[in-house]
Amino acid sequence: MKRNNFFAVNTVIRSSPAVKQLRLGFSPSLEQTHMYTVLQDWGNLPHHVVLRIFQYLPLIDRARASSVCRRWNEVFHIPDLWRKFEFELSQSATSYFKSTHPDLIQQIIKKHAAHLQYVSFKVDSSTESAETACSILSQLVNCSLQTLGLISTAKPSFMNVSKSHFVSALTVVFINSKSLSSIKIEDTPVDDPSLKILVANNSDTLRLLKMSSCPHVSSDGILCVADQCQGLRELALNYYILSDELLLALSSETHVNLEHLRIDVVSENPGQVEFHSIKKHSWDALIKHSPGVNVVMYFFLYEEEFETFFKEENPVTHLYFGRSVSKAVLGRIGHNCPRLIELVVCANGLQPLDSELICIAEHCKNLTALGLSECEVSCSAFIEFVKICGRRLTQLSIMEEVLIPDDSYSLEEIHTEVSKYLGRVWFPDVMPVW
Repeated sequence: MKRNNFFAVNTVIRSSPAVKQLRLGFSPSLEQTHMYTVLQDWGNLPHHVVLRIFQYLPLIDRARASSVCRRWNEVFHIPDLWRKFEFELSQSATSYFKSTHPDLIQQIIKKHAAHLQYVSFKVDSSTESAETACSILSQLVNCSLQTLGLISTAKPSFMNVSKSHFVSALTVVFINSKSLSSIKIEDTPVDDPSLKILVANNSDTLRLLKMSSCPHVSSDGILCVADQCQGLRELALNYYILSDELLLALSSETHVNLEHLRIDVVSENPGQVEFHSIKKHSWDALIKHSPGVNVVMYFFLYEEEFETFFKEENPVTHLYFGRSVSKAVLGRIGHNCPRLIELVVCANGLQPLDSELICIAEHCKNLTALGLSECEVSCSAFIEFVKICGRRLTQLSIMEEVLIPDDSYSLEEIHTEVSKYLGRVWFPDVMPVW
């Protein structure tokens, strides 16, 4: 076992009732002797202690430990040990994680499928790994999952699987698990009919749905979820299926308050310029119904594709620009995003953002976090920005090359001034932290 596993084992043993009982009524030397005996006689540890130890172990170590003795093998099959499980499916010899052995997978399906509640599938970039995940899903006919996560660690390999194969496997889980509360099926070929099956069987329990980059889902498909899953609190989706009707459905009197809405804005086609717009009254309805909702938007567009966005007031709270964004767009953010809490700009070009940054500081009163890379801001303008925001800036990650010395401040002086207004020591970053 690994060193950290030994630490966990010793912690559990020291706190076990058997060890506590030994400490009562014995001299220190005798206590040490009995402690040594307990540590050596692993086979006599209470079931609940062995269960705690097993919970710290990777599956392969847990399986090996189950062959030590009959008592440990009994613990290996306790239902509590199988409520949470992650299938790791890798075909590559260079993968950073080891694939779950096929024999163990079959044993889990045969003996513990009914116990599984919190399940995730981690696959590598190979189509074979994704197909294996689908095969396992299709066998979970006796399960009653509460959470399901499909995780691609490299390129979205689930998209390479036959759509019919994937949807058929997912449908097995949707039909047999009547209490699904959290589903992460991003970058998969899930479609509208399968979402309707999900809703039909889990409308009262679904709380979280993450499904960005699902090209076979339409606005009508996600609207079906919003209309019937009245307890939905967190939703992640691609901008192309966001609509006024969806926002109004999430704002209905019968729907619970939405807590988190993540929107990925990515071109459907390379070079796409036009995007549909969302009306202000739809955003207003959402905020009126759910005033505390976090609206997170990730942009992966080119500069010419931003024309639709931020021309009217937008309730976004967290903004991330993964590609270059123009001065004009950043200027509109300052005037039309009053709820903004966090802003990250990965690139802008070589046009100084002095006035845009100060505008954001003056109008975005809730801003607490800023990240800038591959941009230009004069030292004077940056200090003015920090002065306006003050100590509410809890995160300030600015690459050193972003700051341009001017007549008022040099790079050697700027950290002192910024630290003064922040109320803590601050230095520009050498490497980005986001």
